[in-house]
Amino acid sequence: MYQWRKFEFFEEKYGGKSAIPDEVTGKIECCSSGRGKVVIGCDDGSVSLLDRGLKFNFSFQPHSSSVLFLQQLKQRNFLVTVGEDEQISPQSSTMCLKVFDLDKMQPEGTSNTTPDCIGILRIFTNQFPEAQITSFLVMEEAPPILLIAVGLSNGCIYCIKGDIARERITRSKLQVEGASAVTGLGFRVDGQALQLFAVTPDSVSLFSLHNQPPRRQTLDQIGSNVNSVAMSDRSELIVGRPEAVYFYEVDGRGPCWAFEGEKKFLGWFRGYLLCVISDQRSGKDSFNVYDLKNRLIAHSLVVKEVSYMLCEWGNIILVLADKSALCIGEKDMESKLDMLFKKNLYTVAINLVQSQQADAAATAEVLRKYGDHLYSKQDYDEAMAQYISTIGHLEPSYVIQKFLDAQRIYNLTNYLEKLHEKGLASKDHTTLLLNCYTKLKDVEKLNVFIKTEDGVGEHKFDVETAIRVCRAANYHEHAMYVAKKAGRHELYLKILLEDLARYDEALQYIRGLEPSQAGVTIKEYGKILIEHKPVETIEILMRLCTEDGEPANKRSSSSAYLSMLPSPVDFLNIFVHHPQSLMDFLEKYTDKVKDSPAQVEIHNTLLELYLSNDLNFPSISQASNGIDPSLRASSMRTKSESNRKVSAGNKGTNLEKDRMERCQKGLRLLKSAWPSDMEHPLYDVDLAIILCEMNSFREGLLYLYEKMKLYKEVIACYMQAHDHEGLIACCKRLGDSDKGGDATLWADLLKYFGELGEDCSKEVKEVLTYIERNDILPPIIVIQTLSRNPCLTLSVIKDYIARKLEQESKLIEEDRRAIEKYQEDTLAMRKEIQDLRTNARIFQLSKCTACTFTLDLPAVHFMCMHSFHQRCLGDNEKECPECAPEYRSVLEMKRNLEQNSKDQDRFFQQVKSSKDGFSVIAEYFGKGIISKTSNGTTGNTRSGGGSSQ
Repeated sequence: MYQWRKFEFFEEKYGGKSAIPDEVTGKIECCSSGRGKVVIGCDDGSVSLLDRGLKFNFSFQPHSSSVLFLQQLKQRNFLVTVGEDEQISPQSSTMCLKVFDLDKMQPEGTSNTTPDCIGILRIFTNQFPEAQITSFLVMEEAPPILLIAVGLSNGCIYCIKGDIARERITRSKLQVEGASAVTGLGFRVDGQALQLFAVTPDSVSLFSLHNQPPRRQTLDQIGSNVNSVAMSDRSELIVGRPEAVYFYEVDGRGPCWAFEGEKKFLGWFRGYLLCVISDQRSGKDSFNVYDLKNRLIAHSLVVKEVSYMLCEWGNIILVLADKSALCIGEKDMESKLDMLFKKNLYTVAINLVQSQQADAAATAEVLRKYGDHLYSKQDYDEAMAQYISTIGHLEPSYVIQKFLDAQRIYNLTNYLEKLHEKGLASKDHTTLLLNCYTKLKDVEKLNVFIKTEDGVGEHKFDVETAIRVCRAANYHEHAMYVAKKAGRHELYLKILLEDLARYDEALQYIRGLEPSQAGVTIKEYGKILIEHKPVETIEILMRLCTEDGEPANKRSSSSAYLSMLPSPVDFLNIFVHHPQSLMDFLEKYTDKVKDSPAQVEIHNTLLELYLSNDLNFPSISQASNGIDPSLRASSMRTKSESNRKVSAGNKGTNLEKDRMERCQKGLRLLKSAWPSDMEHPLYDVDLAIILCEMNSFREGLLYLYEKMKLYKEVIACYMQAHDHEGLIACCKRLGDSDKGGDATLWADLLKYFGELGEDCSKEVKEVLTYIERNDILPPIIVIQTLSRNPCLTLSVIKDYIARKLEQESKLIEEDRRAIEKYQEDTLAMRKEIQDLRTNARIFQLSKCTACTFTLDLPAVHFMCMHSFHQRCLGDNEKECPECAPEYRSVLEMKRNLEQNSKDQDRFFQQVKSSKDGFSVIAEYFGKGIISKTSNGTTGNTRSGGGSSQ
């Protein structure tokens, strides 16, 4: 033990040696501490309580004579004393035990410093004879139960258990081996088991108090003298002998420590062993504090004769024989570590912080300093061992920078591996570790790092970083392994396609994925796959977007099921440079699925592909081996001019032929996607018209305009193409008003020929035939329209004019005859009216018009020459029943015409929709509607009673 290092981890408090207060007048017999107090018992029967710094608080007189033993309880503020009192009877003992409640004070005169004595107990009785008390110990059980052990000089131990305040106690006696005095006691609680150590000069015994009767076990045949017994914080009994200090557990003697010298006092303080040792050779006493875990002497001090040793206020208190005291306290951890660091005792510092259970951050700081010390001595391996122990507390960049500068890649690799094992590595750490592996070309370690499975199923590194570094170092298989294990399908395919160009393997991998994952990967890398494997890629897309590959019980043609599948529209972007493949894919899809939710978008895309003039076919690219045709042509200038012309001609022929086929497909799509029973087509009409216009696809335009009943736009297409034959045929089909056509098309057609500026006599004659047949235009309009074409002669319309003139002459003659007839009828009516006004009527009817019986009086005659019995007429009948309906209908017609004359919109609508608007106006004049005007109030009086016209 002399080789143990000595340190000054403790220091004297309060400026060194302190004196016991003068208020303590008697000889000190016993001491105790607890609850922030030091209690001193004297031979005069007084007990004094001292505060922090050994300042006197108060004293009281618990016994009339000497106080032999006392103990301050920890759980409750009770003080237990053993002392001599006055003898009550000759048979009774003077030794008694008292319990004081220090929280309750009894008034005594003017003083209030005497605590309340809650219990007095005579230790010795007839069953428990009196002997000299050599040791005393109190253990607090559940309040208010106390367990008191009293060791005697005859080897007996009296145990008193119970509530002393209520005098509810039980007594028992234990006997150690032999008759030696009991010099030390120690309680041990192990779960529910309560045990008592007993030490005599000749033995060490253990009593199991939980057994009835208590069972004794001899642990050793050698004991110890008084005061050299203590208990550790692990409930071990510590016994000091001149040759060594022994530790005892329930199963016997444990470790021993060979500290030479007589052990006057033993104690235990915060894991330290306290010893007051007397050196027989020098005759001096020394006080030593031993750190048994770290095998060092934490403090050593030469002292005078020590009477008592206590621990309170976080300090060690030595009460000396001359009534002085030393307070020794432990230095803080920082001070102790500084002391060790100055001596470069880093190992001791590490053991110290670990043994005192310092926080992990403090331990890591000590390890860091030790590592820095080793690093400065270029002991890199040991330095790295210390740095690895700091992982989780020390910033990794601190260590990494050091070993990067020292170019110690092996040590750096080791540190980075530990970082990843503890899950504390960042993306940069993963990058650095993988770079270390690749730089060292350590494939075995790289395999272990990449492919080692962990129990949680999660990676201990950043997946994307590992893949990126492995790819950069051309470790593609490792990168693929990580990507596949992590389920990062897009990264796995990225390596296969971009780095390794293994397209077939990539396609096979995609086939094995779930449909949702396969769809994501196709969107990501479809462009590469379409470029190199178009057929296989389209096959996978068909499986994704249709029912192919699905279980039979899941297949359904319902729109609800189809809406759950990916739409072909989602994959259009991968065909951006391969329109031919896109056309093949969409054609296959439309052949397979007839009621897709995205059929409008699909049809729009197909129309754009079909009608495009400059579709870049893969066949051309393959023929050029991926080189632009112009560059390929320039590289072949050494060939003959004739060969180039033949090649270009063949290529142009193939392009034109393919374009014609696509246009036919486009026309079929326009027709099939707009069935006759649907109001709107399955494509965007406006887009289709724009595409047809942009690509000069007249057949599509004609179909769309005709389907939309835009007949004028239809003939405009023919006019633009100067297709006279088709123009006339179109007007024959669309200009028949009886079949729902627009007869005004003929007028537009005539206007077109009139402004054509070339000889079109044949076409004009044909047009005039239909205009004349349907009486579409007046002759004057026809003549004015055709007169603008200088290439047309009069012979073109000669026959038409002749027929029109003849027809007009006939109409004029018919109108003249009708006028004469209307004039004759008018004169007859006026004559009749005049006759009715001036001449009498003779009624000669002999029968009633209503009942056809002979007419008798009373009878009623009407001016219309109808006669009736008065009984055959109703009451107040003033109109002829026979003529009244006709007259009323005429009046109703007149009122309607007058009412209609006020409806201007209807009048103008009739004029606009009529072939001959003048006839409509004439009809309104003829019915006398428009001619009726109001002149207002005038002062002129017209003679002859004539009505205003």
